[in-house]
Amino acid sequence: MRIPFAAWLLLLPAIAAAQVVEAPADAPWRGIATEDDRGRLRNWRDAWIEALTQVRAGGNAGEIERGGVLFEPDAALADPAPPPGDYDCRTIKLGTPQGDPLDFVAYSAFHCRVRSEGGRLVFTKLTGSQRPAGTLFPDNGRRMIFLGTLVLGDETRALRYGRDRERNLIGAVERIGPRRWRIAFPYPHHESLLDVIELTPRRR
Repeated sequence: MRIPFAAWLLLLPAIAAAQVVEAPADAPWRGIATEDDRGRLRNWRDAWIEALTQVRAGGNAGEIERGGVLFEPDAALADPAPPPGDYDCRTIKLGTPQGDPLDFVAYSAFHCRVRSEGGRLVFTKLTGSQRPAGTLFPDNGRRMIFLGTLVLGDETRALRYGRDRERNLIGAVERIGPRRWRIAFPYPHHESLLDVIELTPRRR
């Protein structure tokens, strides 16, 4: 049974509260990530280069230039953790595994939230048809690691990380400017070679 949109909005707190990654507060991400996800993150630079090359060759070089620092692979600044709060989050899909014409797709901003839970930061995309939900793990001074899963359509709960390879997500969380962050997902299992979510604090 499909849930009416108005009713679905009332369930957003339940989605946000779901514990996607089961791990002690001090557990390192490498001991939790699947082998497949560790491989995807290990090849993060290849994903950036392959995606940007394909987008430029497909006639969308101007979009990359207009995006500026958002699409620079080495743009990460110190202090990568986004503070808890509500964010506007804009998803851009770069490249396609099949090399089809839709090699650059930019969506309008949706509503995302970062909250502190059990000593960790938790990220949830609250609106849209594809909604990453997961935990941010410390990595180094210029990035954190996102581990989570993808919530689709009118689903009201996120799958536990590790249960479904096709839903698992791994990404690099980086600060790229004052009050501006991104999460870059190398080689997602659906549609693109690289997904980038741009985060800016939500205006009240």
